[in-house]
Amino acid sequence: MPDIVLTTANARFRHSSLALRYLKANLTELEPSSEILEFTIDERPGDLAEKILTRRPRIVGLSLYLWNTELLGATAALLKRIRPELVLVLGGPEISYETKQQPIYDDCDYVISGPGERPFYALCRAIIDNRPPREKIICNGRDDLKDIALPYHLYTDEDIARRVIYLEASRGCPFRCHFCLSSLDRRVNRFDEDSLLAALEHLWQRGARQFKFIDRALHLGISPRLLTFFLEKQDPALFCHFELVPDRLSEELTALLARFPAGAIQLEVGVQSFDDEVTARIGRRQDGAKTEQVLRTLLADTRIHLHTDLVVGLPGQSIDSIAGSFDRLIRIKPQEIQVGILKRLRGAPIADHDEQWAMVYNPRPPYDILHNRLIDFATMQRLKRFSRFFDLVYNSGNFVTYTELLWQDGSPFVRFLALSDWLYDRLGRTGSIALHRLTEALFAFACQELNTTPTEAANRLAADFSRLGRTGLPHPVQRHVTERPPRPSDGARDLANRQQRHLA
Repeated sequence: MPDIVLTTANARFRHSSLALRYLKANLTELEPSSEILEFTIDERPGDLAEKILTRRPRIVGLSLYLWNTELLGATAALLKRIRPELVLVLGGPEISYETKQQPIYDDCDYVISGPGERPFYALCRAIIDNRPPREKIICNGRDDLKDIALPYHLYTDEDIARRVIYLEASRGCPFRCHFCLSSLDRRVNRFDEDSLLAALEHLWQRGARQFKFIDRALHLGISPRLLTFFLEKQDPALFCHFELVPDRLSEELTALLARFPAGAIQLEVGVQSFDDEVTARIGRRQDGAKTEQVLRTLLADTRIHLHTDLVVGLPGQSIDSIAGSFDRLIRIKPQEIQVGILKRLRGAPIADHDEQWAMVYNPRPPYDILHNRLIDFATMQRLKRFSRFFDLVYNSGNFVTYTELLWQDGSPFVRFLALSDWLYDRLGRTGSIALHRLTEALFAFACQELNTTPTEAANRLAADFSRLGRTGLPHPVQRHVTERPPRPSDGARDLANRQQRHLA
């Protein structure tokens, strides 16, 4: 039985915890007596507590994030009531700030604030040696990444086959976006590239083909040498995800990206807003014109999958500001636009705007904004539904041909907000909607609200079904189809569903 259990609850089974693997890899001589247990947020506190306690550990480390803090808080309370002598150690971004105000703080023995690899090892060593520290909160400064052991050998064969493989080439971020915790440490530090490439080669030889880098920006930690490593593999199953600050992408990296096959690279680009006053207010230095230019160049000259982000609810951001940013971005035609709702992460400087802009947030996770000085609660609810329906209709890749109807004239934001309101009125929900039911609703909206002929609407939806190799178009739609839809493209690559649908 392990002396140390490292555990967390991931948002989905497909996700994996890079943090736990870092902690285990850096336990040095204690590593063989440690074990990682990963759960999902769909499980119950009692079940988690039971599975942890069957391992009979002396120390339990819980990794807390926005999505799992309530579940792990309830689990921690159970663990301490069942086994009071158990040493409970908390870490992660959700507990590193505003620590003492949180209920889970009373149920733990120690909190590690900040990066945890070295302090967690030192704490475990001290506890096992019966010399536990008196301080409950252990604040870590900044470790030299040369002293941190890479954890990628701890991905199991099952992880490689069934889970996302998370990696990082650097830590830190030079930007000061107030809504992000990375703004608290602007220093950027890079891992040794030779060691990282050796670890990647080992993962590759074991069968890993899909990699997600969590670096804050591609140009900070992802070097031409690293991109070349993947480029030389020439495997049709390759898929790499990187984050990108678009107005700082070099011509050298752009040229390398252009050499990858379609869909092999996904870039997540944080546009957030094209409103210069709003971005300046939240400390985000961004050249809107350069951002648009880079996005258009990437779409024209490369075959990447482009996932872009906008944020709704920022201080001083009006509906007109949101609409302007959305319309400008949708006309660039990225494959995905995530319309994210502002959240007040614990410790993030966004709280500095609360009084001036009357920012009011949900007191429970995910701490999403409820209303502010310029957007009332009812309107914010409409915007949240806009975000969810946009994910279902546009980002899903299911209705690429159909959505072109929405952008033919007028403001795309206004048109999609009308669709969002219409769908909610008729469906009464924003999730768990069967594809056939959503298809029928989109057909009805086009005919009733867009003055589209039933034939054109039906032909577009039929083309979307055929493009993805689907059959069984709903009868109210099928009976208006007059064109023979194109056959699905050949040579499909082994990618995640959304990327595959957009590629089709």
